[in-house]
Amino acid sequence: MNEVLQITGSSVRKIFDSRGNIAIEATINIGNYSGTCSAPAGASTGETEVIAYPDRDVEKSIDFYNRNIRNAIIGFNALAQRSFDTLLHDLDGTDNFSAMGGNLATALSIANAKAVASYLNIPLYRYVGGLNPAIPRPLGNIIGGGKHSKRGTTIQEFLVSSQGKSFYDSVYYNILVHKKVGEILSDKLKNQSVGLGDEKAWTADVSDEEAIDIMKSAVNEISSDNKVKILLGVDFAADSFYNNGKYIYKNKILSRDEQIDFAISLNKEHGFYYIEDPLFDTDFEGFSEITSKIGNNALIVGDDLYTTNPERIKKGIELKSTNGVLIKVNQIGTLSDTTESVKLATKNKMETVVSHRSGETTDDFIAHLAVGFNSKLIKSGTIGGERLAKLNELIRIEEGLID
Repeated sequence: MNEVLQITGSSVRKIFDSRGNIAIEATINIGNYSGTCSAPAGASTGETEVIAYPDRDVEKSIDFYNRNIRNAIIGFNALAQRSFDTLLHDLDGTDNFSAMGGNLATALSIANAKAVASYLNIPLYRYVGGLNPAIPRPLGNIIGGGKHSKRGTTIQEFLVSSQGKSFYDSVYYNILVHKKVGEILSDKLKNQSVGLGDEKAWTADVSDEEAIDIMKSAVNEISSDNKVKILLGVDFAADSFYNNGKYIYKNKILSRDEQIDFAISLNKEHGFYYIEDPLFDTDFEGFSEITSKIGNNALIVGDDLYTTNPERIKKGIELKSTNGVLIKVNQIGTLSDTTESVKLATKNKMETVVSHRSGETTDDFIAHLAVGFNSKLIKSGTIGGERLAKLNELIRIEEGLID
């Protein structure tokens, strides 16, 4: 006999994200139980992501909810997550959530899952991932550029992932690297201001080559002092500086082949382990060339390449484009679609990396998804309240799993 757990009500509201922009939050009610989720927003977005808001207007999403969703979901069986998410697709009526907005769909979908988890008296990660949860490693942004900074590096993110004995230790060592890089930048740029970007990474007028050296210096010192392994990484976000077959850096222009060589050199010459979006988001073959040459020693991850879309991930699998996939719910719009992408990647031995967005809220649902999906890493910044909301929740989850 299939249990029915009826949705008794819902609501949506406007809140603010970490950039001070309007974000959307949804609540699903199941009698005395409820779940609430707020959706983040990205600055660097892939062309094949779902539409965040119709005409970039949160009000239009709220109006769509009031006219088409509020009454339609009353009485729906919240336990049927896939059916609920399918209903959201049907109510929207487009193939990219352009009518209701992918962020509204994300907030409603995760809110429903949270409400059911609350009713079942289990944490969200258990509802999402069953009985075999695993704690990921934190992947933190240290130096930021690209669309996250006006005068920073061309490469969007320089990252670290400390491999401490616990998740707490790993977060702590990431923070120590962040502090050390701040000291190095302040000393190097005595007559310039050194600030923080959208994701609380340092932003400064330095070249990518200088950033590489600064990162290596800081990591070597913190690693040596604390006897901990710290992995280096980059998110090129190459779409943001690609133009007509060329990669336009602030101090150089590279051809496609030169860009491929540069990405490979980060691993072979500088020891970088994590390499995300090194090429334009249609160059599956170029990604494959990079992966074939360094994939045994590095994690090559597609974000804009895949946009959490199962069909694009299938293409990446066929061409052996990457060995890792970035996972962002609001790129695809629902928990069920996201889970499909994760299962597809995992089945084909591709690591998943659950990720925040640059415009974040204090919602911690991605911490639970990373655990439930058995993701290798969670990309959630290094400092900043909206980033630490996820990291601190993972510290609590790890404590609960150990107990």
